Amino acid sequence: METLKVASGSNPKSVAGAIAAVLEHDSKVELLAVGAGAVNQTVKAIAITRGYVAPKGTELFAVISFAKIEIDGNEKTAIRFVVEAH
Repeated sequence: METLKVASGSNPKSVAGAIAAVLEHDSKVELLAVGAGAVNQTVKAIAITRGYVAPKGTELFAVISFAKIEIDGNEKTAIRFVVEAH
């Protein structure tokens, strides 16, 4: 499963394109977001991705959880989105 990191400055359409590209060859993708802005961009990207894949008959499901990640030697809490295509 491929992991994509989303920042508050990430373009949701670009992230959506990356998600759709991963889902072309894998059934799920993990997205990690730290902070409210990054979570906001991630949710928008997932919604946009649904618009990309729905015409093909693909439905998306997301499982959301917390994850501990290390950034510059510091442990941070991220929101982890595992998006699956069915």
